Amino acid sequence: MKRVVITGLGVVTPLGNSVNEFWQNIIHGKSGVGPITKFDASKFKTKFACEVKNFNPEEWIEKKELKKYDLFTQYAIAASDQAIKDAQLDFTKMSDSERNEIGVIWASGNGGIGTFEEQLKSFYDGDGTPRFNPYFIPKMIVDIAAGVISIRNRLHGPNYCTVSACASSNTALINAFDTIRLEKATIIIAGGSEAAITPASLGGFNASQALSKNEQPEIASRPFDKDRDGFVVGEGAGALILEELDHAMNRGAFIYAEIAGGGMAADAYHLTGTAPDGYGAALSMTKALKDAGINAIDINYINGHATSTPLGDLSELVAIKKVFCNLPVTISATKSMTGHLLGAAGAIENIICVLTVKNNIVPATINTKIIDEQSPGNLQILLGQSKNMTVDYALNNTFGFGGHTASSIFKKYPY
Repeated sequence: MKRVVITGLGVVTPLGNSVNEFWQNIIHGKSGVGPITKFDASKFKTKFACEVKNFNPEEWIEKKELKKYDLFTQYAIAASDQAIKDAQLDFTKMSDSERNEIGVIWASGNGGIGTFEEQLKSFYDGDGTPRFNPYFIPKMIVDIAAGVISIRNRLHGPNYCTVSACASSNTALINAFDTIRLEKATIIIAGGSEAAITPASLGGFNASQALSKNEQPEIASRPFDKDRDGFVVGEGAGALILEELDHAMNRGAFIYAEIAGGGMAADAYHLTGTAPDGYGAALSMTKALKDAGINAIDINYINGHATSTPLGDLSELVAIKKVFCNLPVTISATKSMTGHLLGAAGAIENIICVLTVKNNIVPATINTKIIDEQSPGNLQILLGQSKNMTVDYALNNTFGFGGHTASSIFKKYPY
């Protein structure tokens, strides 16, 4: 099968809207949390989130076009445009036959939930006359970001959306990886976007007891900590250019890292909870290792799904213990800084893994002070400050409501 490498990156995040700004904030342990400004959250149990800051969509999209796109699609456009530019791809100079081999596999868990809420509120607050925006449906549907990226760039290759809750964009990357190595495309723009800091989203997660209600928001996201009480919702987008190795080499592309393998599985346990024994998580990691043709001892770093929920964090550590036993693998949870970007989390954390492999710097888990005493022993969870170390292989875990689990592995290039 063909080998697949990463040749471009792009982000819109609570910690910066460029890859360099985002990475610097990640390795310096900056938190993206703050009071919710998108709506009046004063009556909600949780009043804080990791919002994207200083985002100007007109840098990426013509003003007259903005009305066509929900915020999650605007984020997708900005991140994918950055990644395309970073990869030095000029689609206008390509033939139709070349663009036929370039696709988009994009993810979101909630799609245009903001548009959905606005349109229904307008209808129910009115006199019952249906005055819906003609762009309502295409703004709302979850696959539209993939379609828009394709249309903007005239890309005719595989084009679709993956939805597996908070595992969505890791699933997108694994699907893109498989598509290229099976010679069904030469380049795929893969990633995910989410803009779900909305009243219904916040209220729903509060009702399910998933969100932190910490009175100190700046330390609310504290994965693995004995006093963790839920996740902090985030928003944004991450885009990666996946490219067949020979194609990348022939055009002299800069290569960040190689994708070594990917594994997907299911807990088959509960609507929203993870299996306490970590069954699905352990299975996806084991499948990823087998796919990569490596052993557990080869992994240097794991970016944990680790959302800061009491049961979820513990079950992931149980799963890691099953797969890695007492091996000296370094673990960290970057959601302590970004919050939980839901369907976009996998893409953002894949980018972190790629940069960790490229730069030999492992970001730390911030806010966490005392590891939960129920956690398995002999796990090397990095707290406080980032660490310089050689990272030849990094593994990223993402898990979603419904029991979806996905694990991807990135390899240093050349190795």
